[in-house]
Amino acid sequence: MNISLPESPLQTLRHPLLKHHNVTLSVKRDDLLHPIISGNKWRKLKYNLIEAHNQQYTHLLSFGGPFSNHLHALAAAGRIFGFETTAIIRGPELDSDNPTIRFLRACGMKCHAVDRQTYRLRNSPEYLSQLNKQFESAFIIPEGGSNLFAIDGVAELARSLPQFSHLITPVGSAGTLAGLIEGAQQDQHVLGLAVLNQADYLIETIKTLSPKANEQSNWRLFTEFHDGGYGRFSPELWQFCQQMRRDYCLPLEPIYSGKLFYGLFQLIEQGYFKSGSELCAIHTGGLQGLAGLRYCKRI
Repeated sequence: MNISLPESPLQTLRHPLLKHHNVTLSVKRDDLLHPIISGNKWRKLKYNLIEAHNQQYTHLLSFGGPFSNHLHALAAAGRIFGFETTAIIRGPELDSDNPTIRFLRACGMKCHAVDRQTYRLRNSPEYLSQLNKQFESAFIIPEGGSNLFAIDGVAELARSLPQFSHLITPVGSAGTLAGLIEGAQQDQHVLGLAVLNQADYLIETIKTLSPKANEQSNWRLFTEFHDGGYGRFSPELWQFCQQMRRDYCLPLEPIYSGKLFYGLFQLIEQGYFKSGSELCAIHTGGLQGLAGLRYCKRI
């Protein structure tokens, strides 16, 4: 099953703060990988799709919230590559006017809302066994797509890049950071900025997904740049996102990519990076989320 995409471009940012601290910043524009299946969602889905195909599955099942970037990408991938798709969605009800839900259904994805108590069981072996019986022909992918197959796709991204001193990514379910650790050279620094509050527990997730994370000290998870927690953001962060689009033609949303760059610029301003550092920030896509934020009248 050949599902490779052309590599996304690198964009160099020129900003007075970068010049003042003598660091360079490139952006891996993975939001441009594919018109719909973009960013880290494509990286994490690629080898899941190949594995499902190799095991002769025709049905993919996964989990997410009602505005999930992961489910959006999975629904599109199923449509394009010929898989039936099912979503277990954190409910308890589905809003049929939600633009993400409308897209999932337009792609033919079957959407099942569950209450929050049930949704918390999404990683429970007993609940997964129950889903295996209910959807016996389904290849189950975890929330956010973060599993060992996903690590291969993100490691591939790291190996495709020039030798930057630092690779930096937003962190939600930890698969992208773990994959970058696996693919990076040992003399590179890999940094993740968590987008949710109280995210220290993700350190163990990273070590589970990445053997190298247990052996190397060239990575770090920052947990102080969540700007209020998952799905929350300040007016200042949204203003920053708009400024980056206007001044640098860099589209951001305030849930993942916006928090990455907002936090990264704070680190640069604080002098975290030594003079001469060559930074590469991974734009992980997720721009479809802007439609949901407009729908909820949050931007």
